[in-house]
Amino acid sequence: MREAPPAALLIEAFVNTVDVELGTDDVSTPARLAAWLADQGLLPDGRDGLGPDDHRLCLDLRGGIREELGTHVGDAPDPRLVERAETALEALPLRAVLRPAGSGSALVPAPGAPPARKALGALAVAWSELVVTGEAARLKRCAEHACAWVFWDTSKNRSRRWCSMRVCGNRAKARRYAARHAADS
Repeated sequence: MREAPPAALLIEAFVNTVDVELGTDDVSTPARLAAWLADQGLLPDGRDGLGPDDHRLCLDLRGGIREELGTHVGDAPDPRLVERAETALEALPLRAVLRPAGSGSALVPAPGAPPARKALGALAVAWSELVVTGEAARLKRCAEHACAWVFWDTSKNRSRRWCSMRVCGNRAKARRYAARHAADS
């Protein structure tokens, strides 16, 4: 069982700030986003300066990543959500470096960027690391549409479909069983 790398844990936490089943959003306002970024160690505590534009970039980025993670065989991601995420990525100041610092990444948030954009840039860097290494394929959105929780797939062949077999997987199997028996009657 392969443990999730730090970039995957960060992206998993980021995209799970929205809970489809409960209808909640942990980053629904700029202030809540600033608090979440501070909790993740991406934004210094007590820093203001995270405005509505930064908040919109965050929501667009999250929406696009969630869309990419929810693509199942035969499904296509919603191009509008992906396009908005791509636009958000273009607005983030990133730079390539020859000698990575502590993160080990050759892509880093630009040093002169405002703290909020650096924090959002760190999310973009984490996502890019997962894509480049192929590890993004292990992050998946639960196939139970009422759930849509994102999880790290620990299965050997990367075939896990549900965040929890006991809950979401069981629900799906029970529905299929009921549908088969209803068709037989």
